[in-house]
Amino acid sequence: MNSQARRIQSIYITLMLGNTLAASFIWGINTLFLLDAGLSNLEAFAANAFFTVGMVLFEVPTGVVADTVGRRASYLLGTLTLAGSTALYYLMWQISAPFWAWAVVSALLGLGFTFFSGAVEAWLVDALHFAGYDGTLEAVFGRGQMVSGVAMLGGSVAGGVIAQATTLGVPMLLRAGVLVAMFVVAYLLMKDLGFTPDRTTSPGKVVRGIWTSSIEHGLRNPPVRWVMLAAPFASGVGFYTFYALQPYLLELYGDPDAYSIAGLAAAVMAGAQVVGGYVAPHVRKLFHKRTTALIGGTVISAVVLLLLGITDAFWAAMVLLVVWSLIGAAEMPIRQAYLNDMIPSKQRATVLSFDSLMGNAGGVVIQPALGRTADVYSYGTSLAIGGAIQLLAAPFLIGSRRQHSPADTAVTVPGSPVADTVEPPDEELKR
Repeated sequence: MNSQARRIQSIYITLMLGNTLAASFIWGINTLFLLDAGLSNLEAFAANAFFTVGMVLFEVPTGVVADTVGRRASYLLGTLTLAGSTALYYLMWQISAPFWAWAVVSALLGLGFTFFSGAVEAWLVDALHFAGYDGTLEAVFGRGQMVSGVAMLGGSVAGGVIAQATTLGVPMLLRAGVLVAMFVVAYLLMKDLGFTPDRTTSPGKVVRGIWTSSIEHGLRNPPVRWVMLAAPFASGVGFYTFYALQPYLLELYGDPDAYSIAGLAAAVMAGAQVVGGYVAPHVRKLFHKRTTALIGGTVISAVVLLLLGITDAFWAAMVLLVVWSLIGAAEMPIRQAYLNDMIPSKQRATVLSFDSLMGNAGGVVIQPALGRTADVYSYGTSLAIGGAIQLLAAPFLIGSRRQHSPADTAVTVPGSPVADTVEPPDEELKR
């Protein structure tokens, strides 16, 4: 690896470290924070749903920023938006704000994250191509995930401990402060390489172009389309599970005020991200096709959620949580590499943002629905139903596999998407 490619990876890892550390201060206590503010389970998960509504609504408009102003600019706007909306969260908790206020600010949080989605990942891939990087994408994404896992481990444990020692609002203030620091870091280090923003057309025309590109290179591209259609089920259930585990583990533990236990759930997922990021390239080598790993992981994860929902033992739930987290963490870099290998560079940020939109759309519906199930029945029942919903993603992944995309068997992509290369010979398709 040359020095420029190494520097680009270092900047990417720094951004992932800072972003995840900031976010993870509240990941372990977010649901408890909302419930402490006076919201019911339905309202708390509805607030989370409005967060995903914000991501759905703003994915395309913020894609305009990434494609016309620059991906660095998009990242900088994201840090400022998230810092401001996090500060508003703290203020609403202080005054016990009504639900509508939580809905509005949650949507603003979603806006902040849409500035990140697609833009940072596209910035990395294009910059690596510009630098002449010839390694595997799984390795790069895996390293980023490992660093994110370390940050999430430290941030989530610290957030839970700090909340227990002080109040549930202090981790929110820490998050806002780290985001401001990341604005300064990105402003100094991040440069758009291998990509030239298009500033020659009007925003309206750009929006129409983004939708056209999203459809053309996303939903009209069969192997990409099937992966995107699987996203609402997997992502929606994943969002709910992450936040529902906080009160569920406290319920199994028997102490509703043990906030450090809630932080432990996020810490387990963080540790799984570190391990999953490390093993992802090795897991990839075990399967000739990437879709084999994705389909198998989806099915096993669904079964684990079912078992997690029916157990009544705290430590058994922790073991199942470890297994569920490890599978998801090992799958993610493989999925990222698979998608990136099928998308042209010029449309990469657009299509990745549209993929994020598809996953968030599932969260808009699934989170409040499962939250209501928890209100009426129990958290365990809602998790078991979530496992059944996640299983619905498997047929779509099978649909992608049946397209025999060269990206399914690719090892690395030097520049142009594998989707643009020639089809493999028939004997290769049969493996």
